[in-house]
Amino acid sequence: MSEEAPVTPSWFGSESTWASGGGGMENVTMVTFPPAPDFPPRYPPELFMNPWDIVLCSSGTLIACENALVVLVIWQNPALRAPMFLLIGSLALADLLAGLGLVLHFTFAYLLRSNSAQLLTVGLVVASFSASVFSLLAITIDRYLSLYYALTYNSERTAAFTYTMLVLLWSASVCLGLLPVTGVNCLGEESSCSVVRPLTKNNVVVLSVSFLLLFGLMLQLYVQICKIVMRHAHQIALQHHFLAASPHYVTTRKGVSTLALILGTFAACWMPFTVYSLIADYTYPPLYTYATLVPATYNSVINPVIYAFRNQEIQKALWLICCGCIPASVAHRARTPSDV
Repeated sequence: MSEEAPVTPSWFGSESTWASGGGGMENVTMVTFPPAPDFPPRYPPELFMNPWDIVLCSSGTLIACENALVVLVIWQNPALRAPMFLLIGSLALADLLAGLGLVLHFTFAYLLRSNSAQLLTVGLVVASFSASVFSLLAITIDRYLSLYYALTYNSERTAAFTYTMLVLLWSASVCLGLLPVTGVNCLGEESSCSVVRPLTKNNVVVLSVSFLLLFGLMLQLYVQICKIVMRHAHQIALQHHFLAASPHYVTTRKGVSTLALILGTFAACWMPFTVYSLIADYTYPPLYTYATLVPATYNSVINPVIYAFRNQEIQKALWLICCGCIPASVAHRARTPSDV
């Protein structure tokens, strides 16, 4: 059996570590110097950590804590069983696993240096971030259908459709996460590595193109949502004869602003890493990969704020868990028309 290749404590191979390796000494001319005093090293080289890895681990910890709270609230509250809350719970669970994956990868990379552990943690990160993006698409589809079929959407067929979406998105995400574990990796041929080791260039290209297609679909759905909402608001405002002063029109403008915030945040977080993954290769400086990957993780930090903590029902459940009461302001907002 061949000996396992050495593992570096980083996502991006030996070039990205801050502690130097030990290869290439055969071409160096040896020069004899006077013996130097034998001082102890300032720190063990194998324990020196890449600061970027520490940033990713910190992001993972924050992501896990935020989304664990959302999952706990939805799980313990029987009133939060509507399709919308199931999809928000799926998004929070995916981001929770993504945060745990980042933390586990950091832990295993510096404590348990093995290719098997690296493949498992990278597979978990790929599967969870894929499930997060798919859940965002599912939430977009749910919002579009709830407006397009406003009179008939809340039915048993809606619940069945939601469960079907959840099964499909998690099945696809698990399949993507299993690719590195089942042998689709670059451990045997470093030249085939992408900017994220041990994913191959083909892996990253497929993931990046899929992301661009999903983003295009989400953009199209949100444009249709805006058209439907504006048309409904205009009809209601005409009945009141006060277009600009109608409360429904004001609420609609806030809803459209919310949609712009959702899409803008999603694109700002994921687009740099997606585009960079398509044009870069393994020879690029790892700093560029870190600089684009870290903002992508921030999307999982922001998701609970946009989709969960702004929801009045989840706010009420959080207040009940934290202090056993519901503030009057939260109760009042729950009785007013919500944003899109």
